[in-house]
Amino acid sequence: MEQNEFFSSLYYIGQTVNRLNQTSSALKSYIMLRASSLLSFALLAVVYGQQIGTNTPEVHPSMTSQTCTTAGGCVTQQTSIVLDSNWRWLHTTSGYTNCYTGNAWDTSLCPDPVTCAANCALDGADYAGTYGITTSGNALTLKFVTGANVGSRVYLMNSPSTYQLFKLVNQEFTFDVDMSNLPCGLNGALYLTEMDADGGMAKFPTNKAGAKYGTGYCDSQCPHDIKFINGEANILGWTPDANDANAGAGQYGTCCNEMDIWEANSNSAAYTPHVCSVVGQSRCSGTDCGDGALRYQGVCDKDGCDFNSFRMGNQGFLGPGKTVDTTKKFTVVTQFISSTNSSTGTLSEIRRLYVQNGNVIPNSVANIPNVPAVNSITDAFCNAQKTEFGDTNSFETRGGLATMGKSLQQGMVLSMSVWDDYTAQMLWLDSDYPTTSPATTPGVARGPCATTSGAPPQVESQSPGASVTFSNIRWGDIGSTFTGTVVAPPPPVSSSSVVPPPKTTSSVVPPPKTTSSVAPPPPKTTTTSSAPSGPTGGPTAPHWGQCGGIGWAGPTVCAAPWTCQVSNPWYSQCL
Repeated sequence: MEQNEFFSSLYYIGQTVNRLNQTSSALKSYIMLRASSLLSFALLAVVYGQQIGTNTPEVHPSMTSQTCTTAGGCVTQQTSIVLDSNWRWLHTTSGYTNCYTGNAWDTSLCPDPVTCAANCALDGADYAGTYGITTSGNALTLKFVTGANVGSRVYLMNSPSTYQLFKLVNQEFTFDVDMSNLPCGLNGALYLTEMDADGGMAKFPTNKAGAKYGTGYCDSQCPHDIKFINGEANILGWTPDANDANAGAGQYGTCCNEMDIWEANSNSAAYTPHVCSVVGQSRCSGTDCGDGALRYQGVCDKDGCDFNSFRMGNQGFLGPGKTVDTTKKFTVVTQFISSTNSSTGTLSEIRRLYVQNGNVIPNSVANIPNVPAVNSITDAFCNAQKTEFGDTNSFETRGGLATMGKSLQQGMVLSMSVWDDYTAQMLWLDSDYPTTSPATTPGVARGPCATTSGAPPQVESQSPGASVTFSNIRWGDIGSTFTGTVVAPPPPVSSSSVVPPPKTTSSVVPPPKTTSSVAPPPPKTTTTSSAPSGPTGGPTAPHWGQCGGIGWAGPTVCAAPWTCQVSNPWYSQCL
């Protein structure tokens, strides 16, 4: 009911009462009953919304995290996690009847988006029993299959009703991960999206559940499978997925900037910024969603600018028994560098480091023809990569790193998930993709998994016990979240000298993976020579900060006692 209709109803009730003295007592009773019913209906229409269920209490599992400074070290925070609303039981507000079963809505309860929101409630979650989600201290484990449930997604919270917001320009974000139990075809993802801290409650009063029940999701793929968007049920045009018994797609998608800090399984990993032309969570329809053939006409950059070591020419860097050994737990460090080395500067670079067995391992160096031999993401790297791989550069057209930086300054929500891929079988992460191109085509080889791997029915039946554990999440000043001894990265390793891991999802052995039919440039190795010193008394770079490299215009002298070490011609760091 619209606002003007509501006040018209109240006016009618008032006029009715004024006439009661001129009416017979029997008719008075009838009119009063009619007026009371109308008032009740009017008030009901005002308070409709995405409701909260009471059958299962919602208790957020505790998961501590830390904020860090170079001056004061790391301080523990009492944070928790919450399950995304899409996984929750959705039923009538005063009973147990499902509003959504399998991949279809109950049309009697949900004849339209607003009525559905008024009739249906999101209930609390049995995290361990139903979803295989457990926490212990600072660790979160997500099990892949638990009973009838497949996969999950959770968010980090700083209070019972608000998500933790991360503002990471000129900061670093660090976590430990154990993905030894995550085979081909799966993705243990840790990433940031530009969701509202309250789950959308302030923007959309019809959303009564909010962050406490995991509402408000969005990402750069503008997903259509989200059941409630902007406080309304996404039932218009809803089509059940022909392959996924639990999913479907509605008319609307929900879009926002996304920073994929970590998408990985035990065989391959990538980190990828995706940017959008919209600010914050935004509902899309039609062309703006960028579906299918309209992929590059939507508001978001769905491809992103990825750094996948395997795809970038070093196939011996990350995986079982490799430089970063995925059979064991390790630490992932992501640094968001600004043009002014301040939180208000423009994001200019995203760096990656690993720590394992007490050793700090710089990210692998790109080893692709016509791409600079760098080990971080910059706009220049993205442009060169897109050109060499023949990819559409929708990252640049939507603002590149500057747009990503604005989102990181605004604040983003941390998501952690485990999932399989009904669209592309995760081949874009861990195999040859697209499968219609030879593996020797630059950019096609992304990991050692078979092109026949990753089919969800196969993965779900063969690896139901798969899991990923994220732990020891901390963020703060550059260089404040980790320690270790810096080691030189090994030279790139071609596929001919790498023994691929056992294929758990397929018995088909893939063809040898190479990144190009063109001979690669000589390997770039780290040296211990110092970069040229800058002018005496000038600005200094902090520990772990950049201090040199081709095109570098910042400080070239390190704060004591650190010295500037050359990693490659494009990058030197204070160590």
